[in-house]
Amino acid sequence: MRPRLLGVFDRLDLIEWQFCQRATRLSLFRPWRLTLQAASKLGDWPVWVALIIAQPWLVPDGGLRLMQYTVTALVAIGVYRLVKTRLCRERPFITYCGGIQCSEPARDRYSFPSGHTMHAVMFSLLVAAHTPWLLPIVIPLAVLIAISRVGLGLHYVSDVLAGAVMGYGFALLSLAIMA
Repeated sequence: MRPRLLGVFDRLDLIEWQFCQRATRLSLFRPWRLTLQAASKLGDWPVWVALIIAQPWLVPDGGLRLMQYTVTALVAIGVYRLVKTRLCRERPFITYCGGIQCSEPARDRYSFPSGHTMHAVMFSLLVAAHTPWLLPIVIPLAVLIAISRVGLGLHYVSDVLAGAVMGYGFALLSLAIMA
C-alpha cells in the first residue's frame, strides 16, 4: 500500500503533466533552451555563493551578513534534503517517459521541492532586506531560475511553488532571528 501523500502526488502529476509537456516543448527552440540551461546552472550554486562572498563589500555589516546568508543556506539545504528524500516524488521526465523532454541532466531522481527555486526566493528576500539596489538583477534571475526548472522538464509547477514557499519561510526566519 502506497503512503497517502504519494497518492496526492499521483493526482497532482496528472493535473500538471499537460502544462509541463507544453512548457518543455518550448525548450525545442534553441535560444530559449540555452537561456533556461544558463539560468539553471547559475542557480546550481555560483550566483548564490558569489552573493554570499560579496557581502563584506556590499554592506557595512557585511561580515555579519556573510554569516547570516551562509547559515541560512546551510539550514535550508539540510531541511530541503530531508523533505526531498522522505517524499520521493519522481521527476516529470521520469514519471511520463517520452511525454516530457528533459533538457538538462538531473542531479537526482526526485523533484519535490525545487531547491533551485528555494534558494532563488530565499536570497531574493535577503537581498531585498539588505541590498535592495541589487533587486533589478536578482529578481529577474530568480524568476528565470524558477521557470527553468519546469521548462527543462526537471520539476512540476507544484515543486517550484513548494520550493518558493520554503525559500520565503527560511528568509523570513533568518531576518526575524537576525533583526
